[in-house]
Amino acid sequence: MDVRGVLTEAFGRVTELYDGVADGLDEQALAHRPGGTGNSIGWLLWHLARVQDDHVADLARESQVWEQWQERFGLPNGTDDIGYGHTSEQVDAIRIADPALLTGYHREVTLATARYLQTVDERELEREVDQSWDPPVTAGVRLVSIIGDCLQHLGQAAYVKGLLPH
Repeated sequence: MDVRGVLTEAFGRVTELYDGVADGLDEQALAHRPGGTGNSIGWLLWHLARVQDDHVADLARESQVWEQWQERFGLPNGTDDIGYGHTSEQVDAIRIADPALLTGYHREVTLATARYLQTVDERELEREVDQSWDPPVTAGVRLVSIIGDCLQHLGQAAYVKGLLPH
């Protein structure tokens, strides 16, 4: 398996886990915040899809999928808002009634990611994409970071789902 195959497999796992966490949820479950202040499942799933969309679109030098989905979500936040640094009030404002909206959006983000991954070769992985770090961040490092972030938030969402009354 080459590096493109490994990355495709890793992002495929994110999609499988995402769909599994979203399965069987309703509006109330999506909005549940542990202790009343923790991140809700809906916010976590929205946020990780937004991060993947934002970061992969930047790497691919393409538009974000969110540009076509924002209106469907009915959220006023633009393409710059991926949830990073949200206050408790901002987390609470991300209300999603239907998990199919989340899974549909993430599936399109996954397709955009797959299109980008088809272009990835050794040269692309070494391309510096952020010089504000020392050493500068390469596309390869960014991709690994995206996968790690997605998996971390999926674990958090699965944990919150496990706290829900049965």
